[in-house]
Amino acid sequence: MITQLNERERSLDNPAKIVLVEDEAFQRQVIAECLAQHGLRPTTFASGAELKRLAQHAMPDVALLDVHLNEAEDGFALARWLRSRSARVGILMLTAAGDVIDRVVGLESGADDYVAKPFEPRELVARVKALLRRATAAAPPPPRLTEVRVGVAMLDLQRRTLTLADGSSDSLSASEFELLRLFVENPNRPLTRDWLLETIAHREAEAFDRAIDNRVMRLRRKLERDPAKPEAIRSVRGVGYMFVPSDG
Repeated sequence: MITQLNERERSLDNPAKIVLVEDEAFQRQVIAECLAQHGLRPTTFASGAELKRLAQHAMPDVALLDVHLNEAEDGFALARWLRSRSARVGILMLTAAGDVIDRVVGLESGADDYVAKPFEPRELVARVKALLRRATAAAPPPPRLTEVRVGVAMLDLQRRTLTLADGSSDSLSASEFELLRLFVENPNRPLTRDWLLETIAHREAEAFDRAIDNRVMRLRRKLERDPAKPEAIRSVRGVGYMFVPSDG
């Protein structure tokens, strides 16, 4: 039988790859045992505060979060906290059966997937394994080409310039180039404002910080066919932005 993991198993010498936050002890044990039977051994927590202490040192690959935690912050708040610190962590919400609102809010909070209780064990395992594969997949090798199409423009990664639709060249500012480079290196992946700002400026975002939004707005004017209806750098509600490569 799987019970609460001891402190040695939680140590940073063997950081958890899968974590489970569930405040109800019986449910926590059932879910942990279900995963363990399929070779997935999660580190379990009774509260989000416990997970946060571990995540400050080592982010998990996949986090299973119960929506209704018996504490100040619910599963949605915990999902937003994790997503703000990592664009790669896989987040799966555990919701009440048939509660569509929980599912929608969970996805808007940065979650990747959800499973309704009572869950089908095979479905839970399959969804966790899918998130684990995505989170631990090796990063693709950097493209050999120095030019990448972004919207209606061409970005030259070597010269750090943007060739606009009319053929003119735009010398990007350092911050604009770094932001655009991050988007190009992470295609079709929702990226949070906090993560983008922390990666580019090496500082945490403050309340009402509009630095990333302002840079995205300037970039859209240069590379979108219609900046009011962006196709290349799209907004992801409740998360941030996502770069979508052009088909052509």
